[in-house]
Amino acid sequence: PMARRLLQPVMHGRAAWLSCGSRHSAGHTRLVLGIETSCDDTGAAVLDETGRVLGEALHSQKEIHMKAGGIIPHVAQQLHRENIQQVAEEALSASGVSVSELAAIATTVKPGLALSLGVGLQYSLQLADRYQKPFIPIHHMEAHALTIRLTEQVEFPFLVLLLSGGHCILAVARGVSDFLLLGQTIDIAPGDMLDKVARRLSLVKHPECHGMAGGKAIEHLAQNGDRQQYTFRLPMQQYRNCDFSFSGLQSLVNRAIFQKEKEEGIQEGEILSCVKDIAAAVQHVVAAHIIQRTHRAMLFCLKNSILLPKSATLVVSGGVASNQYIRKGLQALAHANGFAFLSPPPRLCTDNGVMIAWNGIERLRAGCGVLYSTDGIRYEPKAPLGIDISKRVEEDSIKVPRLRKIQWSAR
Repeated sequence: PMARRLLQPVMHGRAAWLSCGSRHSAGHTRLVLGIETSCDDTGAAVLDETGRVLGEALHSQKEIHMKAGGIIPHVAQQLHRENIQQVAEEALSASGVSVSELAAIATTVKPGLALSLGVGLQYSLQLADRYQKPFIPIHHMEAHALTIRLTEQVEFPFLVLLLSGGHCILAVARGVSDFLLLGQTIDIAPGDMLDKVARRLSLVKHPECHGMAGGKAIEHLAQNGDRQQYTFRLPMQQYRNCDFSFSGLQSLVNRAIFQKEKEEGIQEGEILSCVKDIAAAVQHVVAAHIIQRTHRAMLFCLKNSILLPKSATLVVSGGVASNQYIRKGLQALAHANGFAFLSPPPRLCTDNGVMIAWNGIERLRAGCGVLYSTDGIRYEPKAPLGIDISKRVEEDSIKVPRLRKIQWSAR
């Protein structure tokens, strides 16, 4: 109802033009500026209707937050404020497009860090207002889920798994703004957990991991570790749903690290001799947990004809999708179940302006969620994706075969 209230009546001709998809004359392709500030990256991009990236710019705050050991919201806000205008102007200038030539401005308004979202929204609304442009509010997770349609020809519906430092979601994309939520993390996200384990292991001090983010350091060390030296219990075994949980697992890992430090007679902050084995075991259990829940989602979708065997596709996106071990495991799972496996290129898996502009194009084409009045538009730090049917998944109580059936290695 809120969206309906915001869609003020517009001149008939213009509304018709905006909702008629790509049927207008060639040579007049609509352009969208996308702006992203949901967390710690300031991104902007200009795309045309065919998905061509005409110009993009990105300012990352990773270095600053890495030194602090985590994202500090008011610092992120300040950095977005300092950089947003330059990033947007850089994207526009690279594209050779002026704001007056845009068909619309698309911006992440949910979910994310409140202080960060506020910067992007305020800047975009001023721009939309000054140039009298339609505004397209974007759901960050929807944008991640639809990025694959920019790089691959994939039709709805498809199963999508979003893995990052802030999210872990399994959903079915049935249309541009039509999602069924099958499950999500009930506590922390996998990327967050891997970063915390890396911090607990003091991997920044490890000679092989200089300048690597936590998750990357774990992945690197795990390549030469023996995961069989440690066995961590898979989370949520007793729940036959598609939800995820990583915080209990993190506690188990912390306890194992503490034990090892006592045995080796070292202080927290010093490097354990068996650090590679721990990294390998942790990465494996995270992968196994993700694979098991995704397997259940596949079986649920096929059983309920939400996806059809001949066109079933698994799309994996988000920062953690670039972890080769987790990715290879999911590829093997897809293959074993007759699913096609797709993932956007790594640079489009992390937050960026391109995915926001593309989501804007998708919405413009579908004629949904394009606002001509921005009165009362707010950002939402917490926002679910689609219709939550996770209870239905649980009611189906699908038993998943043992992981042994799926063999994979990241080598």
